[in-house]
Amino acid sequence: MAAHLSSGRVNLTALREAGRRELREFLDKCAGSKAIVWDEYLTGPFGLIAQYSLLKEHEVEKMFTLKPGRLPQADVKNIIFFVRPKLELMDIITDNVLREDRGRSPQRDFHILFVPRRSLLCEQWLKEQGVLGSFIHREQYSLDLIPFDGDLLSMESESAFKECYLESDQTSLYHAAKGLMTLQALYGTIPQIFGKGECARHVANMMIRMKREFPGSQNSIFPVFDTLLLLDRNVDLLTPLATQLTYEGLIDEIYGIQNTYVKLPPEKFAPKKQGEGGKDLPTEPKKLQLNSAEELYAEIRDKNFNAVGSVLSKKAKIISAAFEERHHAKTVGEIKQFVSQLPHMQAARSSLANHTSIAELIKDITTSEDFFDNLTVEQEFMSGIDTDKVNNYVEDCIAQKHPLIKILRLICLQSVCNSGLKQKVLDYYKREILQTYGYEHILTLNNLEKAGLLKPQTSGRNNYPTIRKTLRLWMDDVNEQNPNDISYVYSGYAPLSVRLAQLLARPGWRSIEEVLKMLPGPHFEERQQLPTGLQKKRQHGENRVTLVFFLGGVTYAEIAALRFLSQMEDGGTEYVIATTKLINGTSWIKSLMEKLEPAPF
Repeated sequence: MAAHLSSGRVNLTALREAGRRELREFLDKCAGSKAIVWDEYLTGPFGLIAQYSLLKEHEVEKMFTLKPGRLPQADVKNIIFFVRPKLELMDIITDNVLREDRGRSPQRDFHILFVPRRSLLCEQWLKEQGVLGSFIHREQYSLDLIPFDGDLLSMESESAFKECYLESDQTSLYHAAKGLMTLQALYGTIPQIFGKGECARHVANMMIRMKREFPGSQNSIFPVFDTLLLLDRNVDLLTPLATQLTYEGLIDEIYGIQNTYVKLPPEKFAPKKQGEGGKDLPTEPKKLQLNSAEELYAEIRDKNFNAVGSVLSKKAKIISAAFEERHHAKTVGEIKQFVSQLPHMQAARSSLANHTSIAELIKDITTSEDFFDNLTVEQEFMSGIDTDKVNNYVEDCIAQKHPLIKILRLICLQSVCNSGLKQKVLDYYKREILQTYGYEHILTLNNLEKAGLLKPQTSGRNNYPTIRKTLRLWMDDVNEQNPNDISYVYSGYAPLSVRLAQLLARPGWRSIEEVLKMLPGPHFEERQQLPTGLQKKRQHGENRVTLVFFLGGVTYAEIAALRFLSQMEDGGTEYVIATTKLINGTSWIKSLMEKLEPAPF
């Protein structure tokens, strides 16, 4: 395991185990052979909780993807639908059930498992369609926080940000509060809660209310976490818009990481055979799992990309030296020892080959002129240069019809770094975008404005420079190889969200009271009473453990910055990260875009 995990005192296996237990109990209720019909979005998150072998042990013989029409043939007694409570999915299920051949014998039993909550609305809908009675078991499976890694939990709720900030829908906040209650049931009551933002306030209130309503939830487990920090994504809209420059961040920016898996172009991974020019190249994308169980990945994932090359070449030398050892093995004992180390060495060699290929793919992009120009403009905005006028590079990109998301990320970044744009600059950008990319994007622009990402400057003054200076968000002399500050994850910009976490630990938020008032939403502190005998007496040199919960999404670069703080010699705080969704600028902006089909004529 990686350094930041092995030193950790938090073990997230208990959470995964609780999830498996709940799943087993449900499967056992449906006696006999089973087929599961999956809401496709859930298969990734479920894979992180339970492998197929667990399902097989409980007589799951077939798995299908939920789609309209007749259900595929399966000689099983039970059909179980695993679905999110969404009405459009209920329509598909209704179609499946109504097309079922009632004349068949033996009859198949239907069951439905809602993830993460049952929904009255959905059940009412099924009732109106006349199929509710077909389901023997209607239950919920509370998959709130999914362990992605030793120090990372996500709800994987892709629409949480949009629901909270555009639709005033607090469902995902309720799930977050529920997830935190589950965590406290397993890991003890968290004595201190700090928060910043409207959503953070709601979640804390819900937790306090849930605790009051279930007095039995007060448990006698020694608390693992000392502090919970709830942060609204809209307190720091800037960070996800910037291009992440860590190894893992860039993999996500360029290829997108889904539930710890990434799909990569296959040509870099083809085994090289002599004299066989390029025939038989694989066409399927190469799918790799990325997590800290892989030693090399744990070591390089959070480094600035410019520091990855030297680690890979050092590793290559070590591995080839280890394989050379076989020539020196003379005695039977030595040969035996070499052979016993072989599987580990071969795994290390294939891991190195994979990451060398990925690094080459990324380097092709990061050394391109376009990447450099884009990054230069981002860094100018973040350091406060020319944020108040129309940017030439952005203008050129629009004229050359670069991808719309790239344009939106840049102008939103400019807007955030200027506390909103002057009306005429904003109008100019909007007009250019609508004329170039089509008027159907007016709804997207409207959403971005509502979310506070692209807006007119209302107060007439720009607070960003004050925030930037007080929180030291821009560092000129950044050491990418051996960093001494979190700003290495964006080569100069220190993520505002993580700076807030760092300052909360030392010297405390009182030192930045003025800046906190400039950021959106209230900031607050709550204490939860612990039963007598559970108060902590801290041992000398023992770290505090803080759970940072990002409501609305977190980027891999922010995670890397928090891991960096956990590893600091004199840091004194270890961080565990939770979020509604793992995001990057592209997936985040995409979630706010409206799919308005242009008229057919």
